[in-house]
Formats: sequence, C-alpha cells, structure tokens
Amino acid sequence: MGNLNNPLKQALSEGRLQTGLWCSLGSPVSTEVIAGSGFDWLLVDAEHSPNDLLSVLAQHQAASAFDCEMVVRIPGNDPILIKQYLDIGIRSILFPNVQSVEEAKAIVSATRYPPHGIRGFSMSQRANQYGRVRGYHARASEEIFLALQIETGKAVAAAADIAAIDGVDAVFVGPGDLSADMGALGNPSAEHVQEAIRSVVSLKGRAATGILAPKSDDARRYINWGATMVAVGSDLGLLVNAADSLAAQFQPLK
Repeated sequence: MGNLNNPLKQALSEGRLQTGLWCSLGSPVSTEVIAGSGFDWLLVDAEHSPNDLLSVLAQHQAASAFDCEMVVRIPGNDPILIKQYLDIGIRSILFPNVQSVEEAKAIVSATRYPPHGIRGFSMSQRANQYGRVRGYHARASEEIFLALQIETGKAVAAAADIAAIDGVDAVFVGPGDLSADMGALGNPSAEHVQEAIRSVVSLKGRAATGILAPKSDDARRYINWGATMVAVGSDLGLLVNAADSLAAQFQPLK
C-alpha cells in the first residue's frame, strides 16, 4: 500500500500475458494463501460472493505482502461505491455488465479527481497511507486499472468502442452471463457464444482483453485468440474439486 506502481497495468499495456485466480470464499486467510501461489493477479468477487467493503479491505491487507495485484469486482457502478473502494486502496477494479460507451465514460469519470472526473476528494485515506503519500491525488489515475465486463450481445457489439475509451485498460468477457443473454444459458461453449467471445478477446488496440476460463483448454484457446488477462480457475472450484475427490477415494471402504 502506498506504492503507486501497478504491475498488472504495466504488464498488460506491454501485451504480456497475466494469469489470475478468482476468489469467492470471502476469507482473508484463503486469499492470503492464493496471493502467495505465483499468480500475477487475483480477483476478489464482491458481486456474486459474500463480500462487502470491510471483507474486501481485510483481504487486501492480507494479500498486500505478496507480488500479486488484487483486483476487485465491485457489485455495481455507483460513483459513491467506486469512491469507497478506491479510498480503501483498491486501485484495480472490474466493473460488471457494462453495455455502452456512455456507461464506460461515466465509470472512468467516477475514478478521476476533478477537473478530469467526479471522484470525491479525501485528504487522508488508506489509498495514500492516510496522508503520507505525497502527490497521490495528482498521480492516482496513472496507476488505477479499470477492466469493464462484456456480458451481453449488446456489449459485444459495443466492445471495440468501449475498449477505445481513454481510461479503460481492459475489456473482460463474462462468459456465463453472455451465454445466458445469447440464449445458451450455462453453455458458453455454444458455437455462437464462442464466436462472440472471440470477437472481443481478439480485439487489437490500447486496451487489453480478458476472460474467466476455469477449464485449461478454454483458457489456452482464449490466450491463442489474443486474451492477455485470463483467470484460469477459482478458489471455490479448487476447494470443491479437491474435497470431492478426496472424499470419493474413501467411499469404497464404507
């Protein structure tokens, strides 16, 4: 905390692949364990998981000891909520369900101080080590990382324009919601959904492209298509699979 350098933002701007893990368990202990695993980034989910501002703060404190950038998917695009997450030191944010250029521009504005945006000013907060980081307010936007989720057919059509907006660092496909919106609920492998995904992750431009891909074959395919910000699994998935597998080994003995 206090170091304004954002290695995830830097690496993606240079076109380097950055692999991450989704964190849904809401525990600073499990997040700390994962932060030391060697992933480039981890995503703490505050949209579909039992997280709030304080639990995210605790996980950020736990993860800060490691060279792993913590991204937070916040539950919505309310400027007040954005301000709160930024003030507690969350500089990398994933925004759900962004469908238009207008929404994207409003998000960027909410993360910038006036005159470049509408972020509220606080002299002392965790993001600037409670006032100890000189020049934070003038430089904050340089290291804030914004990834916007593409989760509907409408958003797919607007993805290239969204990615071109100054301040948008990545467009990130949400395959589950996208499949639902495209009439293939729970089946992102459907051919027409895959075509939509490819049209987004293969975009070339200033912004990076990313996706959640818990299956290794899917992750490798998306990387081959051009995605450089790829979540290759989740803490919940790892726990469920390992626990179920271990339990099953001993069922024949009963």
